[in-house]
Amino acid sequence: MNEEMKTGANATELAPGAVVALEPEKPALGSSVAGLDGASGEYVHKFKKPFEYEGKRYETLSFNFNRLVGRDMTAIEREMQMSGETAYTPETSHAYQCRLAARAAGIMPDVLEAMPLGDFNRITNSCRNFLLSTGY
Repeated sequence: MNEEMKTGANATELAPGAVVALEPEKPALGSSVAGLDGASGEYVHKFKKPFEYEGKRYETLSFNFNRLVGRDMTAIEREMQMSGETAYTPETSHAYQCRLAARAAGIMPDVLEAMPLGDFNRITNSCRNFLLSTGY
């Protein structure tokens, strides 16, 4: 803590009766992503045709990006570094988005990577929309 903070030297005196709202504002979704799949933090993907992987059949997949924490992001970065991959900008990296979406759905990334490209793109796009909506 610096000296100004300790002494209040940088404090501003309010007019009598002035009210200061201490409630933080909820971040507004960027107008460019508001309403897009995943921007709200939740996304349910419905496959046009059921998808099968390693004996498991998927008709829908639910993604809850809101349950993820910072540890998930840093773990993905470490995983990618260990495999020689780099995501300079996670909001444009399909490899990063795939890993984050897999965590949001509680599945392994290889399930997403085995999907038809159209489904993979819609899912990773929902992840990108979520990242952009949170100010990333």
